[in-house]
Amino acid sequence: MYAIECPSSSHGSPYEKRVDAKGRVLSDRCIADEVPFEELPEGWAWARLESLCSVITDGDHQAPPQQADGIPFLVISDVSSGKIDFSNTRHVSSNYFDSLDGSRKPRYSDLLLTVTGSFGIVVPVNTEERFCFQRHIALLRPLGYRRFMINALAAPSTYAYFNAKATGTAQKTVSLGCLRSTLLALPPENEEPRIINQLTQLMPLVEEYGELEDAREALDAALPGRLRKSVLQLAVQGGLVPQDPADEPAGVLLERIRGQRRQLVAEGKMRAPKGGESIIFAGSDGRRYEKRVDAKGRESEPVCIEDEIPFEIPEGWEWARFSTLIDLAPGTSYKKHEVTSQGIRILRGGNILENGSLTIGTDDVFLDYGHVVPSAQVQVGDVLYVASTGSKKVIGKPGFVSREMPNTQIGAFLRIARPLACQGWCWLIFFSDLYRSRIRVLSTGTNINNVKESYVLNLLVPLPPLPEQRRIFEWLEMLRNTND
Repeated sequence: MYAIECPSSSHGSPYEKRVDAKGRVLSDRCIADEVPFEELPEGWAWARLESLCSVITDGDHQAPPQQADGIPFLVISDVSSGKIDFSNTRHVSSNYFDSLDGSRKPRYSDLLLTVTGSFGIVVPVNTEERFCFQRHIALLRPLGYRRFMINALAAPSTYAYFNAKATGTAQKTVSLGCLRSTLLALPPENEEPRIINQLTQLMPLVEEYGELEDAREALDAALPGRLRKSVLQLAVQGGLVPQDPADEPAGVLLERIRGQRRQLVAEGKMRAPKGGESIIFAGSDGRRYEKRVDAKGRESEPVCIEDEIPFEIPEGWEWARFSTLIDLAPGTSYKKHEVTSQGIRILRGGNILENGSLTIGTDDVFLDYGHVVPSAQVQVGDVLYVASTGSKKVIGKPGFVSREMPNTQIGAFLRIARPLACQGWCWLIFFSDLYRSRIRVLSTGTNINNVKESYVLNLLVPLPPLPEQRRIFEWLEMLRNTND
């Protein structure tokens, strides 16, 4: 058995000598290339872990038979939190436990240390309960400095040493030889209590800071998406730019849009709104009402819809059903044997990216020109959205057609929303949480989520005056350029 000392030479480099039981020096060599740092405070010294422990061993290398109850047999998952967790352990027989060498039977005040896979986790044994452990865990029985060793073994410099010396590929392992040769910097005995007392006071603050830092990093990662949602929601609620009383009211804009729809319906280019044109107005009591007007100008009795209004909008804005602003078109159905290598490109859900842009790829589906459906062909200004999917997160996901895409139409699981006017504003509504959250709630189905056209057309949409729409998009463009 060797006693190990780490004195410093006259020129400051740390040296190690090994001394046998009779005090004879067996070796004396410089270890400057081994110590994690050379400068130690006055009175401190380097020591190998084997000189600080009476036992350094690991668990049985032969997995013992398990049974429903008996002596707990710990694996790494039972100590990965830094504490012993007996709530879901395996068990072995008392006969197996009794057959173990005493060095492998943990005692109160021993230390456990994970040495395989998730190595470097220090676990104090603060229980008198009998248990044993697998070979991926080491046992250290300190001769002193126990509380200091708990912190020293968990220090980054110690972990770096383990990581450099660990062997293996699939699961790196810190050998017992590596543990025994680990160097720790030790303070004078009377300094240890002061260090532990200071750590006791500081560690809760460090842990609290760590939690705050983790939260900050998570916030930073989520901020672009959250910021985009917040800005868009602010825009649709009228809080992004100031209102101008000189702007033409949105009600005048709505009348022009309704006139445009009536003209297109008369020409057979668009369907009339089911149930008649929706007109929403404020009653004398200050509440919002809705009436329907059919093709012959006949009006229904007004119905109060105050409980449907999601938020208040500024003066000069109006509420309208989406059916007033857009027309919807279904996609193209096809069978597998109808797919070709060229022809009409069919856009599917995978062609819509999270940022709303559209992408085309080498695995896109093509149909021959006999499958042309004019209403399903995409045009600049169209908004496409996923109308049927197995994912609740994807349902309703919109994409904007910002460029010409000749010979391209949508598949059966998509829909085209074609704005009559205010293309940019309709696009913004589709990308706001007002639309996405509502669609997720309304989508039906178990394995497949579906959004009925009536759900989209019936959505209440806030509409600002046209000049304010332009100011909103100027502000959004400025924000985008700033982020770029």
